[in-house]
Amino acid sequence: MSGPAARRGSPTPPIALARDGAAITAHLDTEFVDVDDALLGRLRDVCASVTTDPGALAEASRDWWPLAMIWALDGEVASRAAALAAPTSATEVAAVLRVCNDAGVPVTAAGGRSGVCGASVPLYGGVVLDLCGINGIVDVDMDSMVLDVRPGTFGDVLEDELHSAYGVTVGHWPQSIDLSTIGGWLACRGAGQYSTRYGKIEDMVVGIDVALADGRMITTGGAPRAAVGPDLTQLFVGSEGTLGIITGARLRLHPVPRAERRAAYGFPSFEAGLDACRRIMRRGATPAVLRLYDSIEGQRNFETGDDVHPLLVLDEGDDRVIDAVMAVVREECDWTSDLDGNDLLSRWLEHRNDVSALEALISRGYVVDTMEVAARWRDLPGIYAAAADALRQVEYTMVASAHQSHSYRDGACLYFTFAGQPPADGREAYYRAAWDAGTRAVLEHGGTLSHHHGIGLNRARFVRDALGDAFDVLAAVKQTLDPRGILNPGKLGLPSPFGPSPAWP
Repeated sequence: MSGPAARRGSPTPPIALARDGAAITAHLDTEFVDVDDALLGRLRDVCASVTTDPGALAEASRDWWPLAMIWALDGEVASRAAALAAPTSATEVAAVLRVCNDAGVPVTAAGGRSGVCGASVPLYGGVVLDLCGINGIVDVDMDSMVLDVRPGTFGDVLEDELHSAYGVTVGHWPQSIDLSTIGGWLACRGAGQYSTRYGKIEDMVVGIDVALADGRMITTGGAPRAAVGPDLTQLFVGSEGTLGIITGARLRLHPVPRAERRAAYGFPSFEAGLDACRRIMRRGATPAVLRLYDSIEGQRNFETGDDVHPLLVLDEGDDRVIDAVMAVVREECDWTSDLDGNDLLSRWLEHRNDVSALEALISRGYVVDTMEVAARWRDLPGIYAAAADALRQVEYTMVASAHQSHSYRDGACLYFTFAGQPPADGREAYYRAAWDAGTRAVLEHGGTLSHHHGIGLNRARFVRDALGDAFDVLAAVKQTLDPRGILNPGKLGLPSPFGPSPAWP
């Protein structure tokens, strides 16, 4: 991986903090829940590793949220935990939760901490629960093609072992694969770059193990299909640690692909490219990558010209299947210009996991972020035009662009990128204004609040608008499963007993 040095099998810091651990301060003004000596003793009785070291707490209290990366330049984290517990088993997780629930102390689960929305920030202090020590493959069922795996397992480590020892893959390839864990994928309802072939993480999961706030442990799912009430697995997938802590997972597997095919096409407009993707999906063709760039991103990434909207297509799997898929793609794109698929896909594959640009731009004073949403095909052109225009209208915006990154039969994901250079004292105001403008435009035109990055703290203020009256159902589930509100308080826009959610600037 390019950029910050990846620590294989452990979290990778997003950017260097400007001060050492003892001098790091919290940027957000929220109620701080401390962990006293008596509670520390109880935690150490049930968990082998518990620390209050300032440096460890500072690192464990942050993720890859771009706004918090700006604060890091000033020696700040968004908020700071009082203690860090690092269990090595599901039993220890349950015991820590039991102790914290009894004491009314908040617990924020953290894995690779690669999220970009502040989901693993311990907003009210308390305990950060580092799950990276609960890692490794438990079982590979080659007959049923099901993997049993622990939540702290990093994606690159997992795929290397699956490939070499079993000849299989999960097929989940997010940009953050070197930085992220299985538990994080599930908690934030993540998507990999090959999701059109393999699905999002919610399509891959068969069942999970969960530790509840009071320390009870439950197992959900397990069968290919079932009709035993609602799907409780999906209740916890995407809940970002607010309803329970994922301590194990069963995921579907696929054989390592035998073959690969590539192609690329240039469209005269982004809307025309979207329509071609829609027609391909409608016919049942599901190439692993069906990635359409607007002309701004096409030129920036591939030098394809100011008037060309490039579509990159890659499929992998059984020769007969992918030949049929690529034949459909050719038929739906034969009216437009061919591009060099081998060249463009090679360049994309070489750089697709490179996250170095974010740190470099932020360090030079730019404010940069991405906004990924989903919508039906009929609404995508309007969302693209409205959101891109809304972002460009925000003062200090330099560029706003988008690509379509994940396709489905009924719609797709639009992935917006914006960058601005406001005055140093106006960075937070600009960031909030850009997010407000872009998000409102998306929601008003029929899009979702998020496709795969999740909600965390950054998008929490929009959740009630996005869910409508269904938000009260979510809040009621939270109250039932976590009546003392200790699990990741302040996230998903849910009420917190520890005080109101912070606003910035």
